[in-house]
Amino acid sequence: QLQASGGGLVQAGGSLRLSCAASGRTFSTYAMGWFRQAPGKEREFVAAVSRSGAATYYADSVKGRFSISRDNAKNTVYLQMNSLNPEDTALYYCAAGPNYGLGYRTDLVTYWGKGTQVTVSS
Repeated sequence: QLQASGGGLVQAGGSLRLSCAASGRTFSTYAMGWFRQAPGKEREFVAAVSRSGAATYYADSVKGRFSISRDNAKNTVYLQMNSLNPEDTALYYCAAGPNYGLGYRTDLVTYWGKGTQVTVSS
């Protein structure tokens, strides 16, 4: 089970840090990712991190502004979001899957968390 938190309302240029806590003892065996869905748009990939945390990749739209990390001892994955702009407004979901490529193929996602809302005002 995945539980995301940390969303909220922030002004453009601001920062937020999302967290996603996982239950169970197998967290370190899953690659983790963040996705988002804006109103009227399809869900899109944001960032992913490998099982060890050593490797990451990002959507072009967030590269250089967002940073994904994980703490396997705490069963938690994070998304640090800086330089936010109104286009980042969306419901953000964390996801887990055994394959690091889950950002390219959502059928590789095994578990989806409930979303946390991020709203960026201009």
